[in-house]
Amino acid sequence: MSTVNDREREDAASPDAPPLDDAQSVSRTRGRRLSRRPKLYTSYRQDMALLNTPSKRNAVLALLAFAAVSPWLFADSLLFIFAVAFAAAIGAIGLNLVTGFAGQVSLGHAFFIAVGAYTAAAFTGDPDVRHIGLGMQWVVAVPAAALTAGLAGLVISPLAVRLRGLYLAIVTLGLVFLGEHIWKEWRSLTGGLGAGRRGVIVEVAGARLDRAGELFGIFMTAQQKMFYVTLILLVALAILARNLTRSAIGRAWSAIRDRDIAAEIMGIPLTKYKAMAFGISSAYAGVAGALLYSVTRVIDPGSFNLLMSIQYIAMILVGGVATISGAIAGALFISFLPFITRQAPVLFPFIATDPALRGGGLINVFQLEGILYGVLIIAFLVLQPRGLFGLWIKIRNYWKGWPFSY
Repeated sequence: MSTVNDREREDAASPDAPPLDDAQSVSRTRGRRLSRRPKLYTSYRQDMALLNTPSKRNAVLALLAFAAVSPWLFADSLLFIFAVAFAAAIGAIGLNLVTGFAGQVSLGHAFFIAVGAYTAAAFTGDPDVRHIGLGMQWVVAVPAAALTAGLAGLVISPLAVRLRGLYLAIVTLGLVFLGEHIWKEWRSLTGGLGAGRRGVIVEVAGARLDRAGELFGIFMTAQQKMFYVTLILLVALAILARNLTRSAIGRAWSAIRDRDIAAEIMGIPLTKYKAMAFGISSAYAGVAGALLYSVTRVIDPGSFNLLMSIQYIAMILVGGVATISGAIAGALFISFLPFITRQAPVLFPFIATDPALRGGGLINVFQLEGILYGVLIIAFLVLQPRGLFGLWIKIRNYWKGWPFSY
């Protein structure tokens, strides 16, 4: 049966039409068909594009436009939480690279965040005070934090080649306890437990971004400035991670995650790609640590504990394992959770705001947060294993097929 439609037959029968060879005829036929099916992928490159559908492009542009005007719509208290969430999202993306994409379970993310935070604080710190400080610019300190944390990840990576699963998780968990001891005792760097040290100083070309003042001729508060700084870095590093996962490196990680023995038989060097996964993931954690303590301005060595590692595990499980957008959604969700729990005592009198329970109550808000982390991890693993990303896919597919149920 001929595949040429009636219009093509008319064009071919026209006496003024130039003669077409077979290749031109096929090309013209194919072009007219695709013009009637604009969502049809015609190449692997088109299918693997960063934003491969108009709806994705429009949604991303709308979110970025909304984010650009958000500092002028919300109070500084909410902008502070957003800035913390954006910084945490960078760390969550890093953890998702090594755990979600490469399949290497890591519970030591808090250690690498601490390495990045203290590296950036030491680089930007005042040389005249009692803590280690080099007095350098913030634009130098953040790459240094990424590099130092990435090197720490590379040092740990040989363990990933020898161990897997639960054994690897236990070893990386040991990093957290080792780090807690180091941060508490290295007083010249950290200030010691309880005292802490000043956070990262955000100074670029003599302009302080962590203080209110003019920027490009516009007066902004410190929270507005840090909102834009963390947002820009999050977008840049998210695009970098997304492209990385679509490259040969990302496909090698997926092969190792699915079956490392089969990947090795296919010629994928496990040592090389596992080391890359730990190094890149740790570098992302280093940037997250530098940004987190650029926003909060104070570094307490006691905060880099097991709970912080669990928070980041919760981010990728709640948001969606092996997805960049899921890591960002999970980070936003978990970062706003303390803000929600702080309102709980108003509705539930048995929840106290005081950690010592001096104001009465069965549990305090901090204990409630820990309970919620555990409940959320269990609930999403059992009810929605793909996290918020999977929930969005279900909703999207439902409305695309509505009113049909198949």
